[in-house]
Amino acid sequence: MSSTTIHLSKATFTISAPDIRKLPEDAGIEVAFAGRSNAGKSSALNTLTNQKSLARTSKTPGRTQLINVFEIANNKRLIDLPGYGFAKVPLEMKKKWQKALGEYLEKRESLKGLVVLMDIRHPLKDLDMDLIEWAVDSELPVLALLTKADKLSQGKRSAEVLKVKKVLAELQGDIKVQAFSSLKRTGAEQANAIICDWFAEEVNE
Repeated sequence: MSSTTIHLSKATFTISAPDIRKLPEDAGIEVAFAGRSNAGKSSALNTLTNQKSLARTSKTPGRTQLINVFEIANNKRLIDLPGYGFAKVPLEMKKKWQKALGEYLEKRESLKGLVVLMDIRHPLKDLDMDLIEWAVDSELPVLALLTKADKLSQGKRSAEVLKVKKVLAELQGDIKVQAFSSLKRTGAEQANAIICDWFAEEVNE
């Protein structure tokens, strides 16, 4: 393991880019966050980095229109990708976001792990499955974070996690599933540990 301990709390905003050509040099390690526009991605980023306003949150889904880059250490970055699916925005704008997201996933060499955020009450929609299947095909590890877990009772939450694990196990990829709540910090410690492991593992390669 690397002697350098990774702390997500050290994340600092670097740049917002409309496409991959405006991103920092494609070197080092990046862990990307992706999800439907109403999945609570910005809140999750703030919770995991222990910062109140690192990522901009809004009651209007779909505010992440650019690729946002947060540096946590030298050549180690968290990437907040444009939300997909839900946002009530003009079609042309939505196509632009989707292109930026697709390009990043296909071409970014430093991408080493993907956090897919899904509302625990509505997981595994078509676009979520497309994204996870793509990551498995690309041999990328995936952390499926089932957000807004505080909205369900503990029994329902556990049942939903089991159901999602069962479906995703069929893909035979490196996929971990975790219930998560930004409000109650449910699952934050476990998610943080998984992401930090991704950063640490790559140091030895």
